[in-house]
Amino acid sequence: MNLTPKQLRILQLIRDCRVRHGYSPTMQELADEIGVSKVTVFEHVEALIKKGALIRDPNKARSLSISEGIAVPDEARPYRYPLVGRIAAGYPIEKCEDRDELDLLDIVGPKPGKPGAIFALRVQGDSMRDEGILDGDYILVERADTASNGERVVALLPNGETTLKTFYREGDRIRLQPANPDFQPIIVKDCRIQGIVRSVLRKY
Repeated sequence: MNLTPKQLRILQLIRDCRVRHGYSPTMQELADEIGVSKVTVFEHVEALIKKGALIRDPNKARSLSISEGIAVPDEARPYRYPLVGRIAAGYPIEKCEDRDELDLLDIVGPKPGKPGAIFALRVQGDSMRDEGILDGDYILVERADTASNGERVVALLPNGETTLKTFYREGDRIRLQPANPDFQPIIVKDCRIQGIVRSVLRKY
C-alpha cells in the first residue's frame, strides 16, 4: 500500500491512542501532533479510508480504527516493536508514558521474529507473577479487539484505566483474573480488549 510519511504517522497515532484510551484522536489532535492544519489531516484521513487502511463509523465521534490485516509500519519491522507505554499488572494506572521503541535484538539477540501487528508494553506491578510475568518485563501484544477465555489480555476498563490480566467471560460479566493471591479479580460488565499477550521478554 502506497502511503505518504504523514499518512503512516497518522496510522501510528491512531493505533497508540486506541491502545491507551480505547478511542481514536480527533482531527485537531492529529493536526497538532504532526504539525499541519486540520484540513490537511482530514484530507489524509479520507485518503487512508479510500485506500482501505482506515475504517470510520460516521455515526460516532473518535471512531477511526485501523482496518483488519493492516499492520502499522513499526509493527512489521523484524526485531523492532513500538513501545507504546506501561501496562498495570497491579492496580490499574491512568495513562501510559510517551511512546518509544523496543528493539528485540537488545532483548533476545539476532534470532528473527515473525513480523505482524505487534506492539510492546513494559509491565508495571506483580499481579501476574505466578504466570511468570514480572514487574519490569516486556510483553509483546498482538493487536486484537476480542479474546477467548484463558487468554492473557490488555484490557481497557470502563473507567479508562488499562490492566494486564487473564480474560474470562462468565455469563453477563467479565472476570479479569490476576495470577497472584494478593490481588482480587476485577469483575466488570464489559471492557475493551486492546490486544492479546503473545510473548514475555525479560532482560537480565
